[in-house]
Parts: sequence; C-alpha cells; structure tokens
Amino acid sequence: MASPIGSTSAFFIFLHSLIMWLRFVYGSVHQYNADTFISKGNAFLVHGGSEGLYSSSPTQNDSATAGASFIQFENITFRKPKEAPKSSSELVQAIVFEVEDREAIGGSAYGGQRAVCCTADLAKLGVCKQGEVIHRPSSKNPDWPRVFGVSFNRDDELVAKLPVKTIQITRTGMYNLYFIHCDPNLEGLIIEGKTIWKNPTGYLPGRMAPLMKFYLFMSLAFVLLGFFWFSQYSRFWREVLPLQNCITLVIALGMFEMTLWYFDYAGFNDTGIRKTRITVWAVTFGTIKQTVARLIILMVSMGYGVVRPTLGGLTSKVILLGGTFFMASEVLEIVENVGAINDISRKGRLFAVFPVAFLDAFFIIWTFTSLSKTLNKLQARRMAAKLDIYRKFTNALAVAVIFSVGWICYEVYFKSTDVYNEKWEEAWIIPAFWQVLSFSLLCLISALWAPSQNSMRYAYSEDAGEEFDKEDTLVLIQPMGLSKDIGGSLDDRSVHPGDGNLNGDLEEEKTQ
Repeated sequence: MASPIGSTSAFFIFLHSLIMWLRFVYGSVHQYNADTFISKGNAFLVHGGSEGLYSSSPTQNDSATAGASFIQFENITFRKPKEAPKSSSELVQAIVFEVEDREAIGGSAYGGQRAVCCTADLAKLGVCKQGEVIHRPSSKNPDWPRVFGVSFNRDDELVAKLPVKTIQITRTGMYNLYFIHCDPNLEGLIIEGKTIWKNPTGYLPGRMAPLMKFYLFMSLAFVLLGFFWFSQYSRFWREVLPLQNCITLVIALGMFEMTLWYFDYAGFNDTGIRKTRITVWAVTFGTIKQTVARLIILMVSMGYGVVRPTLGGLTSKVILLGGTFFMASEVLEIVENVGAINDISRKGRLFAVFPVAFLDAFFIIWTFTSLSKTLNKLQARRMAAKLDIYRKFTNALAVAVIFSVGWICYEVYFKSTDVYNEKWEEAWIIPAFWQVLSFSLLCLISALWAPSQNSMRYAYSEDAGEEFDKEDTLVLIQPMGLSKDIGGSLDDRSVHPGDGNLNGDLEEEKTQ
C-alpha cells in the first residue's frame, strides 16, 4: 500500500506538471508557438481563438482608443519545412467570422460532401477559386466574414509573413478565428506570432467580463459577513466553540478567494495576459474553502461538539474523504481556469468533473444519514434548543440540495442547447450561481452558530452524554420479565420504542 506522503508528493508533482503545461496560454493575447496545421476534411487549419466580443462604435478606428473592440494580428509568420515539395498555390488564409455566419463558410457541389476549400467542381461553377477557402457574404453584414491571406512568393521561400492588420468589431457576437491552407504540399507548416482580442471595457473575454464585477460584489459580501462574525467572535471569545473556529476559517478563506478572483480578472482585463500565479492561488484558496466547508457540514451532521466530543474512529475516514475531494477539485479547477481564455468549453473538463461529482454525492448521502442519527439522539435526550437548531440546519441543507439538483438540470439543458456558444452573454450566471448558493448556506450556518453568551448551551455535555449512554445500556440489558415498576420508571425516562437507532448508535460510539 502506498504511503500517504508518497501519494501526496505524486499529486503535487502531477499538479505542477499540469500548471506548467497550461501556463504558456496567455490571456486575450493569443500566442502561437510553432503550432502545426491539422487536417480537417480537405483543409488544413489552426484554431486561432474564440471569444465573445461586444461591439464598439464604427467611428473608433484607432485600436488604442478606449472603448474600441477589435482583433489585431501581430507578427503572424508561417514557416514551411525545408523538405516541403514545390507547389503552385502555397496560399495561407486567415478567416474571422461571427458564429451566426458559420453557414457562410464552406460549401458542396451538387449536394455532395461539404468542403471548406474550393474544389475543382465548385470552381467550374464559378462560386469560388480553387485552392481558397469557400465563403459567402453574411446576410446581416456584407463585409463579413473577413478573409485575407499571404502566399510564399518563391519556390525556395520558407517564410511568409501576414501584414499587421486590425479588424474592428461593430457587431456583438461570438467570433472565431481560423488559419487555413488547402495545399497538401504544405504538410508540416507551422504558425508563429500572436493576435490581440479586446472588448470595449478591456481585454477580458465577453463570457468572463461580467464575472469581474460579480467577484467584486462577492468580496464586499464576504467583508460584511466577516464584520458580523468577527464582531460576535471578539465579544464572546470566551464562549467560542471549536466548530465556530472552523466557521471562522471558512469565512476568512472565502474573503481571500473572492479578492484573489477579482484581482485575477482585473489584471487580465488591464493587460490581456492572465498571470498563472494569481489564478493558481485563487483556485487553491477556493478549493480549500470548499473542502473545509463540506467537512464542517459533515461533522456538524455527525453531532461533533453537540452529542459527541470527538468523531472517534470516523476521524480517519472523514480526513481521507476530505483529502480526496481536495485533490479532485484542485485538478478540476486548474484545468478549468489556469490558461483559460477562449469562450468555449474544454472537453478535458469532463474527465475531471466525474470524480468531483461522485465525491459530492457521497458527501450528501453521508451527511443526511448522519443528520438522521443525530436528530434521533437529540430527540431522545429532550434537548429542545439543540433539536431546534438542527432541524433548521437540516431544512436548509435539504433546500440547498434541491436547488443544486435543479440548477444542474438547467446547466445540462443550457450547455446541450448551446452547441456553438451563442449564449455566451448569459454563461457567467452558471458559475455565479454556485458561489451565491454556497455563500447563502454559509450565511445561514453563521447565523445559527454565531458566537453569543449562550454558545455553550449548544456544546457537548458530558452529563447529558453519560445519561444518554446509561439509558441505552438499560434498554440493552432489560430482561423480558422485569416488573411493571421498572418498566414504568424506564417510560418516565423517555426511552421510546420508536427510537430504534439508539442501540445501533451506542454500539457505534463504543466501537469508536
């Protein structure tokens, strides 16, 4: 069996390698570092980027003007290998189009297979020139799609450079850029250089732009929650329970997480380059917060500090579940956020989602199973105050789970009906909802377990615990022939036959 230290070391080595692989992707400055053209149908292409861009005024022709929206091509260079055979065409084209105009790209002769590059049959029909990308004017804007290119001038020329060009964006939409050539003799062709994509308010892609304001709002919300909590904490610090210390940690982590996300997005918006270090810190703080929050909910559900002083033999299992969830969530968030600039979903995310979804489901099942046992214990002990707070907590968790399931169904519907990312302007609501839901649950827990002069009434009481254990013991050893007096005294002590889990709970506590 592998040691925990060895497993942890292997995980961090894997995480470091993943970050190093992703860190070469820059923000809205899309870098092309010797990218190779890939064969698709009868064309060879490189995906240059996909981003939601808001329109700017047509009078703003200067790309440096504040409020301008544009795509700028800088130092785009194509290099072919020395052993490449000579060709008559050797044309490489760049095509920029809005996703609604996707049907204007490509075509087919006589209803045959759709092609991106103009074929001999289509050339005979006079609809295109052989060896070039097939495109037709958009029905909404005759100037689009934008297609331009460069050719290798001489047979011995190995480098062709695209002129510096800026495309002004005058219509809001999801824009796609592809570099395409139609010549099989250019096999091994690579592209270098960069393109700069800018929205009127900055370099943030359209899908991410609303999140910057959202994280600023969430930062302020955590500050208000922190002010309430820490004021109560400082007033009643002598009455603080271990559980309340854990809640303090979650609030502090949330404040750091939201602040880091805001600075990550603000820096990205100002420079067009997403700094990996800030993103990784934001991801890590968020993952730690999610893990600790789930563990707190699970421990509260088990009655930690309320009906039991420790978790006993379950401690190692809880820690193992928390550690596994942290690792799976960290990988998922790294894949989803580090180096993420294009407004398209990553297929690799699907492979990272399943472990997190499975662990979340396990958390939920274990939590509600433990809550059921804890509620039975509180009811048997006639602890009205604790029972009331636990019922409110249970109802809140049930509502949160119902909302989560409903939102997951909506998210699946949203993504299944948005194949081409045409709803990019509303996509920010998906991650924002989960942040609002977790924050709302944290606010409720903070209100229920806020430090006060009566905090100790919710703490574990040894006397109550011993009394409950004694009651359980009497139930276990009661013989069938006991007198009515003994039976009556047991009835007076409120050992109800309906509380069928008490024996099992006692055995569980003893084994722990």
